[in-house]
Amino acid sequence: MSDTTPASPPPPPVPASGWGPKGKVRDPLAVILFSIITLGIYFLVWSYKVFKENKDFSGEGVGGGIGLLFAILLGIVNWFLLPAEIGNTYSRMGRPKPVTGVTGFWNFLPLIGWIIWIVKVQGAMNRLYE
Repeated sequence: MSDTTPASPPPPPVPASGWGPKGKVRDPLAVILFSIITLGIYFLVWSYKVFKENKDFSGEGVGGGIGLLFAILLGIVNWFLLPAEIGNTYSRMGRPKPVTGVTGFWNFLPLIGWIIWIVKVQGAMNRLYE
């Protein structure tokens, strides 16, 4: 005998209000300028904060400590990991992904690629938290 019970529909996406605390909305231009002025130190602080805020909000991801460790030792990992985590958060909310791991490839364009990457990643985070 075969089971003819129809499959139940997937649960509806969880609304953002049911998630953890929202992260800070930041101006992407400020992130870029502070990172340049401090010779990259602010970028490390920003990396820690955005990974931590994303994990606090979504309950998933590597978190601030591991994100900072990757930023210091294997920065290229963060180019792909951070937008992938943000995109996955959007997906779990039932929203289209504005950034994915593929967004990291922008960093292969000298200087302008990193600026585009910051604008895309921080912009996606801002829209998530607004």
